[in-house]
Amino acid sequence: MLRWIRQQLGFDPPHQSETRTVYVANRFPQHGHYVPQRFADNRIISSKYTIWNFVPKNLFEQFRRIANFYFLIIFLVQLMIDTPTSPVTSGLPLFFVITVTAIKQGYEDWLRHKADNEVNGAPVFVVRSGSLVQTRSKNIRVGDIVRVAKDETFPADLVLLSSDRADGTCHITTASLDGETNLKTHYSVPETSVCQSVSQLEALQAVVECQQPEADLYRFVGRITVTQNGEEIVRPLGPENLLLRGARLKNTKEIFGVAVYTGMESKMALNYKCKSQKRSAVEKSMNTFLIIYLVILLFEAILSTILKYAWQAEAKWDEPFYNQKTEQERNSSRILKFISDFLAFLVLYNFIIPISLYVTVEMQKFLGSFFIGWDLDLYHEESDQKAQVNTSDLNEELGQVEYVFTDKTGTLTENEMQFRECSVNGIKYREVNGKLVPEGMTDDSPDGSTANLMGEELLFLKAVSLCHTVQISYDQPDCLIGGGDPFSHANGFSSNHMEYYAASPDEKALVEAAKRIGVAFTGSNGETMEIKTFGKFEKYKLLHVLEFDADRRRMSVILQTPSGGKVLFTKGAESAILPFTTSGEIEKTRLHVDEFALKGLRTLVVACRHFSPEDYIDVDKRLIAARTALQQREERLREAFDYIEKDLHLLGATGVEDKLQDKVQETIEALRLAGIKVWVLTGDKHETAVSVSLSCGHFHRTMNILELLQQRSDNECAEQLRRLARRIKEDHVIQHGLVVDGASLSLALREHEKLFMEVCKNCSAVLCCRMAPLQKAKVVRLFKTSPEKPITLAIGDGANDVSMIQEAHVGIGIMGKEGRQAVRNSDYAIARFRFLAKLLLVHGHFYYIRIATLVQYFFYKNVCFITPQFLYQFFCLFSQQTLYDSVYLTLYNICFTSLPILVYSLFEQLVHPHVLQNKPGLYRDISRNSLLSFRTFLYWTLLGFCHAFIFFFGSYILMGEDTTLMGNGQMFGNWTFGTLVFTVMVITVTLKLALETHFWTWMNHFVTWGSIAFYFIFSLFYGGIIWPFLHTQDMYFVFVQLLSSGSAWFAIIIIVITCLFPDVVKKVLYRHLQPTSTQKSQMYSNRVVIGDDFIALQPLSRAKSQLGKIRWKRVRGQSAQNMTLLKPSGAQGRTIGTC
Repeated sequence: MLRWIRQQLGFDPPHQSETRTVYVANRFPQHGHYVPQRFADNRIISSKYTIWNFVPKNLFEQFRRIANFYFLIIFLVQLMIDTPTSPVTSGLPLFFVITVTAIKQGYEDWLRHKADNEVNGAPVFVVRSGSLVQTRSKNIRVGDIVRVAKDETFPADLVLLSSDRADGTCHITTASLDGETNLKTHYSVPETSVCQSVSQLEALQAVVECQQPEADLYRFVGRITVTQNGEEIVRPLGPENLLLRGARLKNTKEIFGVAVYTGMESKMALNYKCKSQKRSAVEKSMNTFLIIYLVILLFEAILSTILKYAWQAEAKWDEPFYNQKTEQERNSSRILKFISDFLAFLVLYNFIIPISLYVTVEMQKFLGSFFIGWDLDLYHEESDQKAQVNTSDLNEELGQVEYVFTDKTGTLTENEMQFRECSVNGIKYREVNGKLVPEGMTDDSPDGSTANLMGEELLFLKAVSLCHTVQISYDQPDCLIGGGDPFSHANGFSSNHMEYYAASPDEKALVEAAKRIGVAFTGSNGETMEIKTFGKFEKYKLLHVLEFDADRRRMSVILQTPSGGKVLFTKGAESAILPFTTSGEIEKTRLHVDEFALKGLRTLVVACRHFSPEDYIDVDKRLIAARTALQQREERLREAFDYIEKDLHLLGATGVEDKLQDKVQETIEALRLAGIKVWVLTGDKHETAVSVSLSCGHFHRTMNILELLQQRSDNECAEQLRRLARRIKEDHVIQHGLVVDGASLSLALREHEKLFMEVCKNCSAVLCCRMAPLQKAKVVRLFKTSPEKPITLAIGDGANDVSMIQEAHVGIGIMGKEGRQAVRNSDYAIARFRFLAKLLLVHGHFYYIRIATLVQYFFYKNVCFITPQFLYQFFCLFSQQTLYDSVYLTLYNICFTSLPILVYSLFEQLVHPHVLQNKPGLYRDISRNSLLSFRTFLYWTLLGFCHAFIFFFGSYILMGEDTTLMGNGQMFGNWTFGTLVFTVMVITVTLKLALETHFWTWMNHFVTWGSIAFYFIFSLFYGGIIWPFLHTQDMYFVFVQLLSSGSAWFAIIIIVITCLFPDVVKKVLYRHLQPTSTQKSQMYSNRVVIGDDFIALQPLSRAKSQLGKIRWKRVRGQSAQNMTLLKPSGAQGRTIGTC
């Protein structure tokens, strides 16, 4: 019974065995002993709360904050015992904070629920009861046969049963999973590939046995048992048979597959990390400071309690004649009385812990986050996308980043390959208007002149058009269905309507370039390849494909030419081709390849080999023997390939550009100057990744590139790491870059983590290739948990980046072409990588200095507020008499001093935004949480104590003993004294913030002087009228009486000047004698043109009006103001011309 209850509540996992058995179409065995396995449903959940757990879970997370938990305790104490202040003074602010935060976090999670519902509610087709039924994605069960059409994503992990192709294959892209945009071919087993109709699938009797879900995208072990005519046929299943959730079907009309992993058990979901509450470094500092202030509070309460009992040791003070004890008080326990007094003092001094700090911080983060969306410089006009904030809790963390971990494909690049140059027969060519033009020549020949290409150039183009595994998709979806001719022209379709899909983006770019030049690949049916050479069709029989592998770094095809000859075309990296060439312009081509590489182009070398009939017979026998070998097949194939791919004739080389996004190089350089280390983590091949790193400036040409690749054992990996560490120590001048692959990284992180970290920290740039999604997250976690605990940022655009985005302190999604998974799970989303520079260097800088000052100022003004209360106890026999009226106690943090610091924390700019972008080094000034260091915290705390002493004793000296300050000789009472201290305090702390303000807007002026004015107006009304609903009114006419004294006005002015004058002198001296780089930049920024950053960071009403102008390129107002907004060609943003 207990086990059943646990299962119903979800505490027991749904599967216990090491393997799972999936009955296709859920045809379970008929015997009564079978107990079906329990599997997860197909819902994807990225949200954190449900309607049932929101209240308890959110309250638990909020009360983990020290201040919230502390005020809860204070509130409970006020309810239980008689205290000097009402429980409302603690309970109301606490309730307000908890409610506002819960609403904000609930709204953010509702957005995640909304996105999940879109995914889970997507329509899908499944085979049920002999027909094709439309249902929702969340209703798919393990064992269901699912139909997926072209360009749709797979709704679950499916084992491919059949496709519309006769051979049962299909083509997919996994860009949203591993970042690769190339086309991958997947296969069905022969026994199921013939089941292409719903009726055939309904009659299919098959069972899939496979491993339980695991996160590895590239591993799948299973088998399928098909029953035909009473005979069981067993076929192995591997990764090539599994269609992963999130991948997209391409170049295939439809497929049928059986669901084996669903929902949160799919490989895509297993590569997601659980969402956890991210906390910024500032919030951690706040918690530390709160603990220190809690210690100060306890010290003051304990000291006051001890001194009270020390004072009451004398009988005349223990029970004075005017305050006789009751019988119950005399007989009460002294221990309980001590505890009660201690708690009363705790409540009296509890305002030293500012709960309104959290309210203000929440409001500052929420309102401040709108500036990112309103910033026109973060708006991408081509895609009509503006920056968005998914989690405003981490705004200030953008100013503390030390490591950036970025994806490559779609993040640094546009996912677009473009053919740029080639070298044929020792001559460099470039493509101009669809023609190959030799270097140094102009394109003044008439159209079609490319047909005059010589034999060598033509053979090179044919090799490019034939040596590949490219697939073709036509505009007409049925052109390849039903056994028709696969060649487009035979069906009357123009070859201009076809689209290429390739296993490598380079292959696609090269085939497309050859087509533009005049040699077009027009189709393949598995046995024959056809090209159209300047209007003439040629058919080549495909004899063998020598597949690409990472060791050989080349791929080849063996073809039979239309004339009957046998030829091998091969292409690959120059290091894999040139050593095996025996003829052709080898040295000139090697030189050209180096030149292409220096330009950041991805290079491939093309060669050929002609076989005599005898040679081909030998080659054919070797290949067939190797392919059919049952033992050591891979080694025998490698030997056969090496035997065939030799004695090559060099045809030429190609240079393809993986188009980078705009200003990627400048952005990476700016981050480097800001002291931020950039790591590139990609699932791409080693050569591809290094090439892009060089072209985007991540690696420099002068950098010494170290490699940790293809390590196969722990010892081998450790030895290589030691060699790399020695190389770095021996060479102190050259910058080092490190290249690591996924397999070697796994070994390095297993037992040699410390050594690996040492090597990485001494490298200027690190590139990790062939990375699985969870490996990316592990690398980020490695640095997060290192002793230095640096702040990390991860940025990516695909589902394969979600894990590292969630693991990093700050996760940023790119609104790219690989779906919205990264954006949905990120903290911030931007349209292009180049926007990262402004997001960190400007917005991050502003958010951090604003909130750092906000936190320090709050502690300062609360020390100023409560210390006079503590000092007052020495003059009232520790009777727990309050110095301030309860209304002042409640409104000090809520009304009188709250708005100036809130407005400051929204609009302050120490340096102009353009200066911050032009001088990235200023970012270093705020790194490592420098503005919230213990030294700075100590300065603000001591300043608060000093000002509090001046407030209290300045007022005390003024009033003195038996001193009258009224013209009629009347004396001031204790409420007047407290009001005088409170008045001086409100004015001083407000003016102190004014001294800290560098960037003044009309709103700063309004709230600064308005707060002081509001205090005076409120006090006059509060004390000048008898309010019928108040039980007691101690403040009646007190404030009016205070202001009627000229001596009181004089005291206010003198005390305020005494407090602030030393601060002004200190600022002036430091600014002129020891100016910081920020202060120097402030003087420089006065000469900078006012940009649209100024506009975007104006008060909310003005900034919000800019949203309507987000599509502007040029707006001219011909009104009286004559204001012009221009978009200059440089990176200076829009500027105000004339006003």
